[in-house]
Amino acid sequence: MVSNLSIEEVTIDFTGVPTIPTGKRNLQKLELALIVGTLYSPEVIELIKDPVERATWIDSLAIAAGALARQKAGYSLRQIAEELGRSEVSLRAHLSGKTKVGQLVLKTYERLVRGELKVVAPFTPLIHSQREMELEDRLRQLELEKLNCQESLSHLSEELSKVKAELEIVKRSLEEKEKVISEIKEILKSV
Repeated sequence: MVSNLSIEEVTIDFTGVPTIPTGKRNLQKLELALIVGTLYSPEVIELIKDPVERATWIDSLAIAAGALARQKAGYSLRQIAEELGRSEVSLRAHLSGKTKVGQLVLKTYERLVRGELKVVAPFTPLIHSQREMELEDRLRQLELEKLNCQESLSHLSEELSKVKAELEIVKRSLEEKEKVISEIKEILKSV
């Protein structure tokens, strides 16, 4: 691990970004401000620490930010859906704040409107040894294997439950047949 590197801060000031964009360039600026501003919020940083959640969150964040920027530019919901390739229903959920990512993007937009959107991010030079990179790759592989094992365990548990249920049925059937055989033996003895 690299321990003696100094950490610097990088500040990005989004206060000059138009909140009601006119034109593609301003729309892109607003969209970028919403993505970066939300991505560096403490809630999102905590959420994306989980590698399984990371891809989903970042994709949802990009869609929610893109939808809000286009809405503020005056696009209709249909136009937004066509441009972003998502359903109107899912976009409406983001825009109304019914999704967690939608709520976070709306908070970021409110900070931008108030002129408070400045992102301060730690910046550490990325110097990784070959061993660190190998270990990170191995960790990712193990996390994927863990997920696969969990899925397999879940599938096998379901199969075991089915087999147990079938075994109970066969057991009851055998008990009934043994009872009939015992009754037949009793009848035969008395004859």
